[in-house]
Amino acid sequence: MLLTPEEVEGLTGYRKPSAQIRWLDALQIPYLVGGDGRPKVLRAPLVEHLGGSVTQPSTRQEPQLRLDRVQPSKR
Repeated sequence: MLLTPEEVEGLTGYRKPSAQIRWLDALQIPYLVGGDGRPKVLRAPLVEHLGGSVTQPSTRQEPQLRLDRVQPSKR
């Protein structure tokens, strides 16, 4: 997931893409330059660079069949 242009501006404090790129380079934050000349910053590496951890979406737990609790029928 990429940061939005507004998030990159908020992160760097700069509006001009060239200034944003200089700031990202100085802090060794990975990015790619898009065809529009703006830096494209992935969210996960940025969070890790800042010392956080990226949590993966939790996997949904399937119901479990508990046969040990079933009472035998009385026929």
